[in-house]
Amino acid sequence: MSAPTTMQWIRQAGQRISTGSGRLAVHLAAQAIDRGRRIWRRATGWLGEASGISWLLRLAVLLAAAAILRKIVTAVAIGVYVRIDSGAAPWLMWGAAGVWVVAAYRCGQDDWEPKKPATDAPQPADGHPAEAAEEQPEPAAEPPLPILPNLRTSLARVGTPHAHIAALAADIGTTPERVREALEKWQVPVEPVRMKGRGTSTGVKGGSAVHPALAPRPEDAAVVAAGQATNNDNNNAEEPTTEKGVRVERTQTGGYRIFDLADAHRHHRVDQS
Repeated sequence: MSAPTTMQWIRQAGQRISTGSGRLAVHLAAQAIDRGRRIWRRATGWLGEASGISWLLRLAVLLAAAAILRKIVTAVAIGVYVRIDSGAAPWLMWGAAGVWVVAAYRCGQDDWEPKKPATDAPQPADGHPAEAAEEQPEPAAEPPLPILPNLRTSLARVGTPHAHIAALAADIGTTPERVREALEKWQVPVEPVRMKGRGTSTGVKGGSAVHPALAPRPEDAAVVAAGQATNNDNNNAEEPTTEKGVRVERTQTGGYRIFDLADAHRHHRVDQS
């Protein structure tokens, strides 16, 4: 393909400038309208935040700013027109024309696209900026906080007789942090204890040293979670069950017997000291 001649290049450049001039005029007009709308929204939003005397004062400030801006724009426009009309500033006209031709030539290319106008954050009815449109991921549900009957029955179930916080959490179905929070709420001492088959770790004491808040009570049998196997032997091993839950009975000496419904021949006795 042969290179275009000078006349062909001039003709193509003129066509491109003509096309670009139309695009540039529309683009500048759209930008001016968009900027005016954004200024209007900000002004009305700022005015809508007030009421009563404050609203009147803000309205007066906006009207005064509009009057001053009108005078400035009018003075600048008249000054520029007078200098161009008198020929005192020929560079101004030629400079503006040169800038326009260069901008129109760039806008006339086939793959030109106008810049997207900046958009303000959406404003709710109260005038405060709205949060980002992108939805934030919802926080994960917090594990349940054990109630006192849960702690008592769990200690009777997994204690040997002492129980680690981690063992209580696994038995109740929550996290060690939530168990610790519940123990602090009920002012139950937390200290290093030894569970048979598990060693020593942070936990609570059971047996004769059990805290009064954790002493077994008959009504606790009603709050034992269904489906949790009860296990009170020394090695804390889980065994299959035929029934679910525990039964608590008061003894004649003032203590309690806790029966594992899965094994009627095994029980754990707690006597009050």
